Amino acid sequence: MENLTSGIILPEEIIIILLLLASLVAIFAERWRVPYTVGLVLIGLTLTLMPTLHVEIDPEIILYLLVPPLIFEAAFHIRMEDLQRNWTLIALLAVPGVIVNMLLVAGIVSWGAGIAFDAALVFGALIAATDPVAVVALFRKLGAPNRLQIILEGESLFNDGTAIVLFGLMLTAVRTDSFHIIDGLAGFLRVAGGGVMLGVVLGLVVSQLIRNVDNPMVENTLISVLAFGAYLMGELLHVSGVLAVVAAGLVNGNVGPRGMSATTRVVVANFWEYAAFIANSLVFLFIGLTIEISLLIENWQSILLAIVGTLVARAVGVYFFSLFSDIPWNWRHILYWGGLRGAIPLALVLSLPVIPGLPLERLQAMAFGVVLFTLLVQGFSMERLTKWLKLVHHSERYNEYKRRHARYVAAHNSHEYLQRLAQRGGLSPYTWSHISPMLERQRDALREAIAEVLKANPTIEADELDYARREALRVQRNVLLDLLHDGVISEETYTELVGEIDHALTTEDSAPFLLYGAQTGEKIDRLMLAIVQSKDVEAITAALLKLGVSLGRLPSKGDFLQINNVTLLIGFPHPMEERVLSVLRRHARRRAMLAPNTTATRAFPWRSKRVRVGGAVIFLLEVEEYHEL
Repeated sequence: MENLTSGIILPEEIIIILLLLASLVAIFAERWRVPYTVGLVLIGLTLTLMPTLHVEIDPEIILYLLVPPLIFEAAFHIRMEDLQRNWTLIALLAVPGVIVNMLLVAGIVSWGAGIAFDAALVFGALIAATDPVAVVALFRKLGAPNRLQIILEGESLFNDGTAIVLFGLMLTAVRTDSFHIIDGLAGFLRVAGGGVMLGVVLGLVVSQLIRNVDNPMVENTLISVLAFGAYLMGELLHVSGVLAVVAAGLVNGNVGPRGMSATTRVVVANFWEYAAFIANSLVFLFIGLTIEISLLIENWQSILLAIVGTLVARAVGVYFFSLFSDIPWNWRHILYWGGLRGAIPLALVLSLPVIPGLPLERLQAMAFGVVLFTLLVQGFSMERLTKWLKLVHHSERYNEYKRRHARYVAAHNSHEYLQRLAQRGGLSPYTWSHISPMLERQRDALREAIAEVLKANPTIEADELDYARREALRVQRNVLLDLLHDGVISEETYTELVGEIDHALTTEDSAPFLLYGAQTGEKIDRLMLAIVQSKDVEAITAALLKLGVSLGRLPSKGDFLQINNVTLLIGFPHPMEERVLSVLRRHARRRAMLAPNTTATRAFPWRSKRVRVGGAVIFLLEVEEYHEL
């Protein structure tokens, strides 16, 4: 492993070694609760200390092979509705925020390190792109607010493209020794706007092709071609390849799945999750492998100045532009500290050509130092900051449920262990006969304690029931695969049955059966069908379960809005009718939502107008006999 080739295709041995390292780091990071990406960087740094190891990485490997799947996967899973709701802040941070960041960093670095201002602008542009992969992964694990994740990811997606466009303009200015604001603005609009338009067109074309295909492998291949092809075509047409990938991912992720089968959606989600894991692993290993410790030591003063400049510029951008939004102050602190740097700055600084007046080694050292600082310092401290700011808050009842559940699991396992020990002769029958009833009483008491908490907290109960349902569906899917391999069922039967399971797995609130049994003890003689908005389901479910009704949920979709809603099946004795209606009136809220523009729905589904929706559509049926299956 003496040298990583500068070609596009890495040797097979190197790829295998790097993937093995990534897998081992992932295992230990999970065990020791260390950020996975930080672990990869540390391993890469450790490897560079080997005297026989010399690493040269062509930036095209990162830009052409690793960046597209990372960007496309993130864009594919962002809902356009979420993006529209937070678009003002995302756009401010991703465009003027990046420009302000570039100018401030350039000014501080030029003033403090004595670097020419045009060269400092190049550095300011390349270091402006954020990469909050580690932060978003942490948020998902901790259960941080989804809106904050959307803002962080959305900003990162678009500021990558903005930073790369600005980097190209600044580099051209250094080469030609001239820069005109009007020409620069026109060039920015042409490159950035052209990339977005290209991505939208390609995303719509591939989405239309997917509508006419019913083969998961072919559909996934088309999406893969889109992810890499959008970047390549953007670069060939001299527009932003990164923004083309972002736009293509957003369009395809919001339009494409409508024409996919449930099985295809499962295959696509699993494939791109894996592709992003591989790309992310290689990127952060490359970061560690590329950074030269000796170069950092030689330029430590410039690096310190660059870190200060980056932190100051990030603070000005986040705290100023967030004044135009309604996000809480503790979110702003997270947005500020979560501005990690990663793949894009690394690729851009490695792609710098030799130009007279451009201090190449100093710029590389500063970029490496900033990336290393954000990953190791900010990345390591993010979980502690998130908890300190009380961003993730579990109620005392939830914590009590976790405590009781842990006690029950410990008691249950100890009972099973001693039972096996007695069966093997490790305990005498006399001792086991005395200790067994005591352990069983303890286990039963803990089981009742758990049930107590769940009955008092319907939301926790609903989450656990949904988790159990999904796990049951996954087991059924594996069993069907075994039956297919054993020749018990045909390929046709397997496809049909797996399609039903995949539909249940990929559709929100998709249980085609009653989830909760009635607890009133009275005869159920009323069945109500209430069609409610998906945003109100959890609040309504929790309130209804407190009444002790029997409740089931079925997926449905609005007519002209084409948004998911839920049909609740509510069984109860007739004296409870007014109480049930009162819950629905109180929790089924009216709200303004974005409805597709009917004249352009098929071509441009994100063009929309505001309409008033909400409340609940209710049907009440009398039933003579009621059974729960």
